Amino acid sequence: MKYQEIIPIKQLQPYVQYFWIIEDMSNNIGVHNFKIIPDGVPTLIYQDIPNHLTEQSSTHKSPLYVYGQFTKYTNQVIDGPFRIIGVYLKSTALKALFNIDASEFKNKNIDLEDLVSSSVLEQLLNAVTVEEKVEILSTFLLSRVTAIKYSNQKAVYASDLLKEGKELKEVQLEMNISERSLERIFKEHIGMSPKFFSRIMRFQSSLNLYRNNAFENLTDLTYQSNYFDQSHLIREFKEFTGVSPKKFLHKVEEQLINYPKIKE
Repeated sequence: MKYQEIIPIKQLQPYVQYFWIIEDMSNNIGVHNFKIIPDGVPTLIYQDIPNHLTEQSSTHKSPLYVYGQFTKYTNQVIDGPFRIIGVYLKSTALKALFNIDASEFKNKNIDLEDLVSSSVLEQLLNAVTVEEKVEILSTFLLSRVTAIKYSNQKAVYASDLLKEGKELKEVQLEMNISERSLERIFKEHIGMSPKFFSRIMRFQSSLNLYRNNAFENLTDLTYQSNYFDQSHLIREFKEFTGVSPKKFLHKVEEQLINYPKIKE
């Protein structure tokens, strides 16, 4: 299985983290089982090769779609050769790209053609190389940013503070904002409550420590990640990945972050 990342052009960097391509074009690969782990990152997906992809959370049929903030892991099965091109967006990008409240995308996959009228899918189908397809997606996203001309720096700042590990009360105090106003900003621009977003950020912090073996034992990981006790950490792992920390370490292969393949 091959994986690569592509940095977006400068004009897109406030909205796009990076493009990624994951593929396996072998003729005898059989079935791949993946998990999508909640990470606070909405994503644009293009299925470049027909791959009989099925997903528990969606019945979408289009090869080009957007998914918003998910609050639980999703199982995904790919049967046969595949190539997927993804665009990891910034947490607050959906409103700026589609002028729709991010809450409308929560726990959903939405076909791009249901969001905007565009020839981008036809262009992707006619393009030959991966580089051409990434350029087409870049041009489309830039056209959306230019047309909508929308941003909310309060949403960006608040989400950045929570990613840094700030408590909700600290965020409210630093921004001089009420709890209700913070809730409204997150619902509109991120698609979930600040409390739940904070939970995901804390879990992602613990997961990064876990990936990098930056702890001595599970107790050490628990307190480094600001969990009350081990059982709390294990519950979060199971809710967001579907497996225990031990199984995650031994049963997944993660080339693309938060999209691990489940080993046999």
